[in-house]
Amino acid sequence: MNDRATTIEILFEKVEDYTRTTVELAKLKVIDTSADVVSSLISRLTIAIVFAMFLLLLNFGLSFWIGELLGNFYCGFFIMAALYLVLSIVLYSYKDQWIKIPVSNFIITKMLKNK
Repeated sequence: MNDRATTIEILFEKVEDYTRTTVELAKLKVIDTSADVVSSLISRLTIAIVFAMFLLLLNFGLSFWIGELLGNFYCGFFIMAALYLVLSIVLYSYKDQWIKIPVSNFIITKMLKNK
């Protein structure tokens, strides 16, 4: 009977070790996936910020150039503002199709990728 109790104790110890290892592996997979998603988003955000700075300076240049062609600098800024108003209306109209769905798909793809 003592031999059988020892076998059951060994079995319980192995099950306990297996459970601990499985939980630890799950934690590490979540950490790895989260780190991958966050680092991808940060790198894309950094590129977007640099591109936004480029567009800002380009818009100032275009505004001054259009204003110089029209004879009034403020007209160039009004024209550029009107272009951005039209662009914002178009983006708002297609925000789900052009922004929300691709970003959601990117995050889901990163979270579910197998290494």
